Amino acid sequence: MATLTVWKFENWDGANQAIGTLESLAKQKLIKIHDAASVSWQPEKRRPRTRQVRNMTGPGAVGGAFWGMLFGTIFLMPFAGAAIGAAAGAVAGRLIDVGIDDDFIKEVRAQVTPGTSALFLLSSEEVTDKVRETFQKTRLRAKLIHINLSDDQESAIHEMFGD
Repeated sequence: MATLTVWKFENWDGANQAIGTLESLAKQKLIKIHDAASVSWQPEKRRPRTRQVRNMTGPGAVGGAFWGMLFGTIFLMPFAGAAIGAAAGAVAGRLIDVGIDDDFIKEVRAQVTPGTSALFLLSSEEVTDKVRETFQKTRLRAKLIHINLSDDQESAIHEMFGD
C-alpha cells in the first residue's frame, strides 16, 4: 500500500533541501519513493512554485498530471474565481475518488503558506520515525501531514494518471 505523505518545512526552500536527505534514506532502504514533487513559496510571491522531482521517479510513479491536478486544487483554485467552478468541482471529485478529500486539501492549503515549502511523496515501506528523525538532524524542521491510500485508491491513481 502506498502512502501520500506531505512534509511541511518552515522556510521556502526547505523542501528542495530535503530531497538529498530523502535520496539517502532511500539508499538505506528506510523509504521506497515512487514519485515526489516539491512546493516552494517565497514570501513575496503570490503563488508557490512547484516541481516534480524527476530523478526519483520509476516504477509506480504517477507523473506530472497527478501532481498538476493536486497542486492546482490546493493552491490555484482559491484564486481562480467562479469562472472555472464546474471544472474545479470535477477535479476535486477525481481526487476524492483516489482518497484525497477536502479535509486533506484544506489542511495542506492552511499550512503551506508564503514563506514555507512542502515535499509531497508517494512512497511505501517507509519508517516514518526515521524519516522524521533524519529531517530533525538536518535542522530542516519538517512537520508531517499524511494520508494513507488503500490498494484500490492507489490503483485508481495509476489508472487515471498512468505509470
